Amino acid sequence: MTRRNALLAVHFGALMFGLSGVFGKLAVSDPLTITFGRALFAVLALLLAAQLLPRSGARPSVRQRAGLVLGALLLGGHWLTFFVAVKVAGVGIATLGFASFPAFTLMLEGLLFRERTRPIEFAMVAMVCLGLLLVTPEFDLGSEATIGLLYGVLSGLLFALLSLLNRAVTVGVDPVQAALWQNAAIMLGLLPFAWSAIPAIPAADWLWLVMLGVLCTGLAHSLFVASLRVLKARTTSVIFALEPVYGIAIAWWLFNEQPTLSMLVGGVLIILASVITSRLKAASPAVVKP
Repeated sequence: MTRRNALLAVHFGALMFGLSGVFGKLAVSDPLTITFGRALFAVLALLLAAQLLPRSGARPSVRQRAGLVLGALLLGGHWLTFFVAVKVAGVGIATLGFASFPAFTLMLEGLLFRERTRPIEFAMVAMVCLGLLLVTPEFDLGSEATIGLLYGVLSGLLFALLSLLNRAVTVGVDPVQAALWQNAAIMLGLLPFAWSAIPAIPAADWLWLVMLGVLCTGLAHSLFVASLRVLKARTTSVIFALEPVYGIAIAWWLFNEQPTLSMLVGGVLIILASVITSRLKAASPAVVKP
């Protein structure tokens, strides 16, 4: 893969990740069924990717497999809360709520890894908080927009925890293998709860679930891994930080989710903080996006 092709691949991967909310909104199934379907088709896609891509690490050890199963709980919770946010408040608010995850990552790194947090990183956290205040249409727990944003922020917190857990337990593990283990654990864990709903899944939803699992998870993650062999981690992470832009723009076009001026300003602050944070810190290994 040349550098030009790697840049195209990572932009396409970011676009696929950004479409997660769009496909989640198009599907009429409940968030738990969508999460199960995404994991199911992601497993199939990652099994194929594991055969096609050269391995860039070892198989996970028993201890690492236990960590990956714990990561699956966080990843499944992240997807579930994100799709709840999409259903309740729309793609734009859900995506911007999730985009707060770099702020959580900075704060949790200082607590869990005892890393020194620099003043500029505190400024990024403050920028995200200000952005979230502007994104919130009204501070009322009876408002769907507020509830949806809170679910989106919770999704971002769970993803930040997942990123830090993966950093601790996936050292030396092939990223595709790590993603495969986590998605398989989600699929098996949700199967008893989703089993009764499977026969009632509308035909159109199967298409959106395939898109979520194959394009937004398996393919996007594989492109991310492949691009890291050519590009620096910081380059790929900055591009992936633009993921909300793709998702919000397409939702605006498809669903007429026209943001207000304050929401646009808040979104710009959150995305800008995400881009700057990505430049400050290299991307964590084997991070599975939404």
